[in-house]
Amino acid sequence: MKLWKGHKEQLDGKAPMDNDCAVVAEELTKKFGKFIAVDHVSFKVKRGEIFGFLGPNGAGKSTTIRMLCGLFSPTEGSAHVGGFDVATQPDEIKSRIGYMSQKFSLYEDLTVEQNINFYGGIYGLEGARLEERKHWVIEMAGLAGKESMLAHTLSGGWRQRLALGCSILHEPPILFLDEPTGGVDPVSRRKFWDLIYDLSHRGVTIFVTTHYMDEAEHCHTIGLIYTGKLIALGSPTELKHSLDRYSVFEVQCSNTVDAMELLRGQAWAAETSIFGSAFHISTLNVSDAEKKIQGILTNEKIAVSRIEKIIPSLEDVFIQRIAEEDARKNGARN
Repeated sequence: MKLWKGHKEQLDGKAPMDNDCAVVAEELTKKFGKFIAVDHVSFKVKRGEIFGFLGPNGAGKSTTIRMLCGLFSPTEGSAHVGGFDVATQPDEIKSRIGYMSQKFSLYEDLTVEQNINFYGGIYGLEGARLEERKHWVIEMAGLAGKESMLAHTLSGGWRQRLALGCSILHEPPILFLDEPTGGVDPVSRRKFWDLIYDLSHRGVTIFVTTHYMDEAEHCHTIGLIYTGKLIALGSPTELKHSLDRYSVFEVQCSNTVDAMELLRGQAWAAETSIFGSAFHISTLNVSDAEKKIQGILTNEKIAVSRIEKIIPSLEDVFIQRIAEEDARKNGARN
């Protein structure tokens, strides 16, 4: 497979910015009437890194990515992508990025090859250059032998790979992926992420939104967004260590739901959440938390088969940060 060539002039940009960063957002805000979809968000994305934007549906992920792609103008704040201002230079940004939306964005009544040709034309590719890039995309996405298949006949995983291939035909140095694996089976998701890793190794900056915790683990940096606010930012390891003032236990017992309700009422219990057949409980750092859990459940005739102190997962971090944000908002209202 031929190496990704890239375009130096696309990486340099023309506006003043941190030379190590491909994306810079400062107090970025988007309002729709009185509704604040994105609320003074600030972050930087280094060149060549995979930046994950993690949050539930309606948190502001897609609105943020659309501002960064030059599709929405910010209400307040600023952002630069590849050195260009999203508010005043959206056309320059659009020609230098790849964008894949959360919905299948290609033409389902065209074949694989026809879709690639169409998007190649949009990006100004023709002749030998288009053929070279078409060959690269087909090989990269594993679509060899499927060139004449109509897009709508492909499985979800193959269609997502085709959409990814079409979004990088012009070798953009920055790629935006808005929930690219929604509705895709786990095996296809894993293969899709292998492609993302490969692009990152080639120097492409990748900004991906997701609500899958396992996908977020693969990112170099993660921003946790909730109700339009960035509530945590860091590497997966940094975010897990950010819960140092809590201890997290995994509890296996009978009557899991009843057990969680009992423990939620304790002053030293911060948050509980189901994990498979067990549940996690984060507690304030008290020396006898494990004994307290065991004692309360045993007193209520709940059989405990295992209590184990664990390293927090990203889901533990996210649940705890959401709980803290909700508590902060409720406190502000009272």
